[in-house]
Parts: sequence; C-alpha cells; structure tokens
Amino acid sequence: MNDIRQHDATALRTELLAGTISPPEALGRTIEQFNAWNPTINAIIHPRLDQALYEAAQVDLDQGALAGVPIAIKDLGCEQAGEPFHCGTSFLRNLNWKSTYNSYLWSALAAAGAISIGRTNTPEFGSTITTEPTAYGATRNPHEIRYSAGGSSGGSAAAVAAGIVPIAHGNDGGGSLRIPASACGLIGLKPSRGTVSAGPTRSEHRHGLGIDGVLTKTVRDTALALDVISGSRYGDYVTTELPVASYSKLLATDPGPQKIAIATFSAHPACVDAVNKTASLLEGLGHQITAGKNPPEWFSNDVTDQIIVLRTIGMAQELYQWGEEIGRPITQEDIEPSNWWSSELGKTLPGTMYLAAQNWLHHWSRRTSSFWNDFDLLLTPVLGGLTPTIGFLSDPKTGQQQLRELIGFVDQANVTGQPAISVPVGEHEGLPIGVQVIAARGRDTLLLQIAQQLEDSGAFTKLSNEL
Repeated sequence: MNDIRQHDATALRTELLAGTISPPEALGRTIEQFNAWNPTINAIIHPRLDQALYEAAQVDLDQGALAGVPIAIKDLGCEQAGEPFHCGTSFLRNLNWKSTYNSYLWSALAAAGAISIGRTNTPEFGSTITTEPTAYGATRNPHEIRYSAGGSSGGSAAAVAAGIVPIAHGNDGGGSLRIPASACGLIGLKPSRGTVSAGPTRSEHRHGLGIDGVLTKTVRDTALALDVISGSRYGDYVTTELPVASYSKLLATDPGPQKIAIATFSAHPACVDAVNKTASLLEGLGHQITAGKNPPEWFSNDVTDQIIVLRTIGMAQELYQWGEEIGRPITQEDIEPSNWWSSELGKTLPGTMYLAAQNWLHHWSRRTSSFWNDFDLLLTPVLGGLTPTIGFLSDPKTGQQQLRELIGFVDQANVTGQPAISVPVGEHEGLPIGVQVIAARGRDTLLLQIAQQLEDSGAFTKLSNEL
C-alpha cells in the first residue's frame, strides 16, 4: 500500500471498523488539518465542525459505506436542509440564505453515514474555472498558494489536496471537476450523464451539460463514492444506459487491451509531455496507442459558440429564478460583471435560438460518435495551458480570452454526456498537471480501471505541500 492509500477514505473505513480509531478521533484529525490549512487556502467557507463532532459521536459504523468518513460539500448544488446555500454570490451571502430541503445527492451521502464538515468555496454560479468569488475571496492551491486551485470545484479540490478531507463533492458542467483535479493533483471523474440524479428540484444540471461527482486522492475512493451516489430516481430526465452494481468491486477486473487515441492539439508543451508520458505507460501495460486522432469536429469553434448560447440564456434564467425566490429582481449590483454581461446577453436571445443550439449540439454529438467504433478511449490534456496564478483569469479586460484559450479540451464530454476523468500524472515547476481520459457513454468503469492501472504502476505525481 502506498502512502496516499494509507490516508484515504477506504483506509479510514478499515480503521474505523477495526476499532483502531473512533469516529470522533478521526474527525479530530480532520479538524487539525482544517485549522492548519483553511486560514491560508480558504477552501471551506461554511464550516460546521461542532455539528460534525456531534454526528461523529452518534454515527453507526454499520450504517453505510461512508459511515464515519469526513467529507466536504461544494456550495453549489448538493443542497442540505438548514445549511448555507450561496452559490458563490454576495446577495445570497448577505441574506444568509439556507437551503430548505435535501437534494437526492446529499440524502444518499447522509444515508451512507458520511459526515459533512462544511461547504466549500466556488466561483459565482460556478461560471469560471478559477475559484475567486467576490463574495468569499480566492481559494489557493495547497501546492503553491500563489496559484489557483481551479474551478468551479476549487474549494473542494483544495480541501482534499490539503488533507483536510479524503473525499469532497463537486460538479462538472464544463470541466469543473477535472480542472481543479488537474490543478491540485487529484482524481476528478465526471460521470456519464444520468449516473447521478440532479433531483428533486432539477431534472438535469445546466441544460444537460453538468453532473455531480467527487474529488479524491485515490481511484478506489472515487469508486467508493460513486457506489454511494450513483443511481437514477423517478422523474430523472436522463438515466445512464449501463447501471453498475459496484464500481469498487470492478476495479480489480483487468479491462484487457484498449485502443487509445491521443489528441493534444495546441496545448502547452508541459501538458503535451504529460499526455505522452501517460500514453507510454499505457502502451507498456498492453494498450494500443494511436497518436493524432480525435472524434470528427471535436475541436470545432462552433461547439463553443453553441454552448455560449445555452450558458448565457441559462444565466438569464437563473437570475430570474433567484429573483422570484428572494422576492425582488436581481440587479447589476448583486452580480459580478462577467455574469451580469452573460445574463444581459442571454435576455436578448430568443427561445428559438436556445432550442436550435441544443439541437445543433445533439446532432454534433451524433456525428462524433462514430469515433468510438474504432477507439475505446481518448487521451488529452485537461487544460490547454498551465494552472494560472490567482487573478490571471479574473482580470476584467483579458480574463475571458485567456479562459477560452485554456478550456478547449473539456467541454466536449459535457456536451456528449461521456465520462471523463483527470488523473495526476504530470507536473511542471512543482505544480501538478492532470491528463484527461474520455470513454464512451456508460463506460465509467473502464475509466476507473485504467486510472487504477496508472495508480498501481506508480504513475501518479507525488508532490509535497507544506505550509
């Protein structure tokens, strides 16, 4: 067992069940890490440590697969009745807004015995790939605090990378699990569309682009969490085609030789090197590698343009809905400039354009699907460039163009609904670099098996982080 696995949730569960540590003692270790790290990295913005200690003292270790395990919840989605729900916004922070219901996702985690120590920082409405909301300030990368922890699940990623919790909830509507996983040296799996329910108040996340998941340090912890949170519920708009009884049990199964294509396009040399290193490792494990291949139209600028239609109209609708919820219209003073601009643009676009964009993207997804007749996996960078410093992407004059140059590899899997995972196999000047692996819809297990092979081979980057 390597050092990382000695401190993951799976190992903690073994300790708890063996009685070598009690749930309150385990939570005490978490609180020590929280006190040491959180004032510097600003990962958890709504701590609930006293409540967590009480719950740890009451937990039944036979309750479920995560009984006694401390986790953190992203403050965007995964609503918890009575807990803050601010979505990175100043206006909800000022109202001290709290959720009135439990999401299906939180109900599943709570039923499994997980203990939430608090909710984590996120950019306003999760609309960018760095976690620097005006409402709560920047979350910093535990590997180097001048750098971003990524986004929009940056607070969750930083909490796991700092060793505060072994598992943290996140979601991904445009790389928001994979990008912070890459920045912080973690595993970030975006499951297949329909694997995790968005209910009860939503039929799907972000026009079908988004889905919930987790950030972890080990593949087995990702599988453990997926066992808990996966499964469709009545009323879900889309359900996964291939329900899996246990991702954890299938990790040990050899997937056999896979046909893997590589596409690096115009990425930074360090990101390309990380992909090539991963390809060489996988080839050594018996897989067949083909360079310079990608699905048809995979890097088309038209995809980005159609997604912008969905996201701007979606932002306008989200602000309207929040206005209805709080009893007054959302104004320009309530919202960060980029999101206000997005909403104002969205309000000018007709509903016919929204439907046309969805239809275009559905047809595009079909056109790309032929690729998966010839290949099992696609290997790419996560980001087109290196992890940015704090402030780089939040510059009002240059941030949007810099953002567009970075995210050319992640949106495609959100559109198609395919599973995609970031694995920590590269590094540059002391910062991790993730490599993305994408599989066909419903083949989440294959991604986890491939990631497990890489972890077992010692490929995962091991970088120390110290205060």
